[in-house]
Amino acid sequence: MPFPIERPRRLRRTATLRRMVRETTLSAADFVLPLFACGGKGVRREIKSMPGVAQLSVDGIVKEAKLAASVGVPAVILFGIPEDKDAEGSRGWDASGPVAVSVAEIKSALPEMLVITDVCMCEYTDHGHCGPLTRVKSGEACVDNDRTLDLLAREALCHARAGADIVAPSDMMDGRVGHIRAALDAEGFADIAILSYAAKYASAFYGPFREAAESAPKEGDRRGYQMDPANRREALREVRLDLDEGADMIMVKPALSYLDVIREVRDAVDVPVAAYNVSGEYSMVKAAAKAGMIDEERAMMEILLSIKRAGADFILTYHAIEAARALAKGPV
Repeated sequence: MPFPIERPRRLRRTATLRRMVRETTLSAADFVLPLFACGGKGVRREIKSMPGVAQLSVDGIVKEAKLAASVGVPAVILFGIPEDKDAEGSRGWDASGPVAVSVAEIKSALPEMLVITDVCMCEYTDHGHCGPLTRVKSGEACVDNDRTLDLLAREALCHARAGADIVAPSDMMDGRVGHIRAALDAEGFADIAILSYAAKYASAFYGPFREAAESAPKEGDRRGYQMDPANRREALREVRLDLDEGADMIMVKPALSYLDVIREVRDAVDVPVAAYNVSGEYSMVKAAAKAGMIDEERAMMEILLSIKRAGADFILTYHAIEAARALAKGPV
């Protein structure tokens, strides 16, 4: 028999054949669009480090959610930009704040759209950390873990009362999933799901987000509570703990530098796994495309496909609308 016996190229000859044997597929239904809600009306403040992304007042949030729905994106996640901040982040549970009002307005306009809310203090504290501080020593901030739990529960309840479908604690405090679950259940919100940022790393790729959410720490950093990028086994431990406390879904963040972690988590659990294609990953694509270094659409879709291939069931991404539009033209 002539060499070679096997010819894998036979299955790559045409686009139709390639689509038929494709192992991993993307669809608009795989995406969640992050949105930044602020006060006022008719407000659109562009984020310089994130081209195409802006802080939006509630009317703009609803408009963007409608646009996402029109291209098949089924869900949004909301982050809040309060008018003022304090040491414990009390605006986080403000029923008249931009997140709670945005939740109610989106659900009124788009009842079928899933609305997820980020539950954390960092957008609301005047020091930029994910909970009230007990001290700052040698440049390292120490967040009061147990005191923060009650504040996170208050925030989650505020969002649930407004109509949120899913709350997503991103703070990385120990025990927060169980505390939030107990609070939700006690108020009759047993049907509200928890998407836990279970494996959230202390990453350099969050820089543009901190501009968008106005949440950069004023002193110290978050390495004392977010995960060390060197650790993989620890991610599985964090995931198990959150599932034991009642998480319905778990997330790995960031995505692109942690594809191995996504795969490990996917193999270890039988609940939905999310991955957050974070701001720095988005901004790198935009900057390289602007410089003429890459084909933006192809790079965007290849990155999203890699995250799905690694094992993510759905992807939080600022590319959601443009990726959905690209998919409408045909499979990648």
